[in-house]
Amino acid sequence: MKHYYCNPLNVDYLYQFNQQGMGQQMGPVQISREAADPSMIYFKGKYYIFASMTLGVWVSEDLAHWENKRLPDNLPFYDYAPDVRVIGDYVYFCASKREEICNFYRTKNIEEGPYEEIKGSFDFWDPHQFVDDDGRVYFYWGCANMTPIWGVEMDPETMHPKTERVELIYGNWNEVGYERNGEDHCDPPLSDEALEVAYEKFLEAQGGQEMVANIPENLKIMMKGFLSNRPYIEGAWMNKHDGKYYLQYACPATQYNIYADGVYVSDKPLGPYQLAKNNPFSYKPGGFIPGAGHGSTMEDGTGSLWHTSTMSISLNHNYERRVGLWSAGFDADGELFCNQRYGDWPMAVEDFREDPWRNPEWMLLSYGKEMTASSFEEGKEPEKAAEENVQTWWRAATAQSGEWLQMDLGKVMDVHAVQINFADDKIEIECPGKMHGCGTGSIRYIEERSLVTRWMLEGSVDGENYFMIEDKSDVETNLPHDLIVREDGTQVRYLKLTVLAVPYDQPAAISGLRVFGISDGEKPVAPTFTVERLDDLDMKVAITSDDADAVGYNILWGHAEDKLYHSYMIFGKKEQKIGALVKGIDYFVRVDAFNENGITEGEVVAL
Repeated sequence: MKHYYCNPLNVDYLYQFNQQGMGQQMGPVQISREAADPSMIYFKGKYYIFASMTLGVWVSEDLAHWENKRLPDNLPFYDYAPDVRVIGDYVYFCASKREEICNFYRTKNIEEGPYEEIKGSFDFWDPHQFVDDDGRVYFYWGCANMTPIWGVEMDPETMHPKTERVELIYGNWNEVGYERNGEDHCDPPLSDEALEVAYEKFLEAQGGQEMVANIPENLKIMMKGFLSNRPYIEGAWMNKHDGKYYLQYACPATQYNIYADGVYVSDKPLGPYQLAKNNPFSYKPGGFIPGAGHGSTMEDGTGSLWHTSTMSISLNHNYERRVGLWSAGFDADGELFCNQRYGDWPMAVEDFREDPWRNPEWMLLSYGKEMTASSFEEGKEPEKAAEENVQTWWRAATAQSGEWLQMDLGKVMDVHAVQINFADDKIEIECPGKMHGCGTGSIRYIEERSLVTRWMLEGSVDGENYFMIEDKSDVETNLPHDLIVREDGTQVRYLKLTVLAVPYDQPAAISGLRVFGISDGEKPVAPTFTVERLDDLDMKVAITSDDADAVGYNILWGHAEDKLYHSYMIFGKKEQKIGALVKGIDYFVRVDAFNENGITEGEVVAL
């Protein structure tokens, strides 16, 4: 039996009320929805995702339908990057704190508890537990741009270290392109010399060396880190495969489209580690919603491997984030990979081992289509909902119930899925609860009340006579990325979304009315392109053919002709600079074209 999902995962992402600053210098409250840093496990026949700022856990039996479950209040819900791992009969849980001892929790029943508290012995950020085949337990942590990912062996009963901590991996942005900051890696860090100058100027502004003489050394390192613009190395996760240890890590920063997961490999759990040849193994800089960093990799009951990680909106707040899920695996050479070629299109999950590289069943039908609406704000016109960009949206001019958005597909098509993506924009409401510190230089409150999103989706073949596709006028859920599937297809030209209720009575806002299905035309022609390696870390791909029949392109690359594991989906342009290369690695590149009728592969070119 097939079940379908479409990234970002369709769950009730909770609203956050964030305020940043220090003491009397607190900034304004920023309101957005968030979940990130997912740890996913398979336990007693169910899938569980623990993610930051969710007040609980997401539960699924099929990877497609997820339910939020509130967990006992003794768990540290306001601490970032929760980590879970099955160790023996228990599930062990922990989360991040700085300058404060972190405790562990364990349970035999995730949804009901109780969660037994185990007193910790040290502080950490971005924790991860790993149990080896021999039952020995290891612990990995680190989230900074001046310090490494550490590892240590732990006593599984006391969760205290048995060995001295080991420095495992550091950032290496001069040789690893995907570790550089900025959109498309456009913002390199300061040199060592420039950093020292910036640091001295900072000290002078604070009153000189005497002013900071009593500041602990670790805080001085953090100060330099803030000034350096060096990428963050964080979010460790470990898998073992065929006797080798795969230490995964996230970089460079969550708010950028290039947030990624890389991987190092070793013969021992505490190293030494070597950078894997296939890197970054999880990377999604293009498409509707970007980002694929700080995640987890797990095997389900069928033997299929899945990778879940953080996706970025980052407009209302840098931490305005979502969670994505993709097929992953190890190839015949033991290289860890993740398939994000069409990573925010509908995907089918079946009751048997997945082919991680199969193409999507349905094509995108909605890009650039004619849009109309009941009303709109200037700069947020209805066509924004068809741009394949989560950072732009249609917003109604009023907050009245019944504002609508309509798409004309141009002709009658066989529609199989519609993803409705609600956006948040200029929410004005007092924080409904007490703010809590969360160790990130800010305080926040997580909305605990039940909120609802209600709407109706209608279809028509002629623009006059409409039929109901989905009626959610009476639901009690608040799903911002709802997916409607008609596996057998629905013949429709016009789709009309009527918004009846949204949280906090804000005007309706839609970042993507995304339609998938099958058209009856010809696939695009195979594209021609040029590729140039600009330097050790960057390349530029330019599509040279006049492909008027193409809706978009997928740029694929890898270190072997049959290992084009990386991808960058583009719309509305024919040139893209890619800065994710690794020094000393030779690459192969292919460009595929797609339209509403299918995908056409290009030729592979050696770079």
